[in-house]
Amino acid sequence: MSLAAGLHVAVVHDWLVTFGGAERVLHEILLTFPQADLFAVVEDLPAAQRGLFPARIATSFIQRLPGARRHYWYYAPLMPLAIEQLDLGGYDLVISCSHAVARGVLVGPDQVHVSYVHSPMRFVWDLQADYLRNFGWTRGPKRWLASLLFHYLRGWDQRATPSVDLHLAASHFIARRIRQCWGVDATVLSPPIDIDRFRPDPAVARRDGHYLAGAIHNPFKRLDLLVRAFNRMPERRLTVFGAGPQGETLRRLAGPNIDFTGFLQPAEVHAEFLRAPAYLSAGTEDFGMAMVEAQACGTPVIAYARGGASEIVRPLDDPHGQPTGVLFDALTEDAVIEAVRRFETGRTRIRAADCRANAMRFAAAGFRARLAALVDDTLAAHRRERAASRADARPLAPEDGA
Repeated sequence: MSLAAGLHVAVVHDWLVTFGGAERVLHEILLTFPQADLFAVVEDLPAAQRGLFPARIATSFIQRLPGARRHYWYYAPLMPLAIEQLDLGGYDLVISCSHAVARGVLVGPDQVHVSYVHSPMRFVWDLQADYLRNFGWTRGPKRWLASLLFHYLRGWDQRATPSVDLHLAASHFIARRIRQCWGVDATVLSPPIDIDRFRPDPAVARRDGHYLAGAIHNPFKRLDLLVRAFNRMPERRLTVFGAGPQGETLRRLAGPNIDFTGFLQPAEVHAEFLRAPAYLSAGTEDFGMAMVEAQACGTPVIAYARGGASEIVRPLDDPHGQPTGVLFDALTEDAVIEAVRRFETGRTRIRAADCRANAMRFAAAGFRARLAALVDDTLAAHRRERAASRADARPLAPEDGA
């Protein structure tokens, strides 16, 4: 029986406003610990996704501030305070699911805190300059105010580190980022993928020359690079799924051989994976769940060789064989075009069965089992430490003859 059985468990998330990769991980954590209560800074999930989570979600005071549900980022300076105000005193085990402030919850010495980290706050650490540039805050008062805020958040983020008993990282790439930012080691636990939902279907024919890409439409996913590269390959087509703030910019940039579908339901994404000869990704992904989902469907991946892609995709030149895609080393149009051509030349060496087998490493059932085991190990270590502390605190017996 798990050591967590019978314990009071709190699960803390940054904000619940959409159902993306972080929320899929959160969902699996809640399936692993069904007795848990859920906390978040802000909650504004669409009705279709709200049913995946507990009926009651405890939120912070930011939830009640004007416009917070839609524009929660405006309250970023208040988020450290908000997460610290969540009352978790009645819980034995706290699990934070964090890419921003969730790991900064306040816990006591008798509580165990396990933090699943998608990434340290990107905008205050190694990607600060990129965020300032993409928001147009490169000079003047906005830059100075943003830099001051980021400096404050970095200090707060570091001070939160000792409260965590076990850091779990979404990938080896994120484990290295955790070491760089916080100076601690993390155990890698890759996000769970619904392998049963995303599976091959030999009855569906691939559309030669009709490639697929998809992500939140923001500058960090580098969909603009893929669009520009395919503008130079008019004989090939690209379908882009997803939505986001960069959507209109991408549409204006795209040539007639590029289609945009908007947001797709999982079944629709599955159908697109099955028809595409390959799925493309140009962002530096913390992990890259869509790349695994594509391979689960038997679909090869063409991706930028940084971040999670280097851990997920087995390239054509992999010395161990059984390739599942192509990696490119530079964020340039020429590099993307060359990668597509390399894929088309070597695609007969990429077997759908190898793609599927590679994706099986990330099955959701394995995630839940390993998470439960890691939490049990942490609880056991905490109990041993408490027992040793009690033993050290016992008064010494008086010496004979005293």
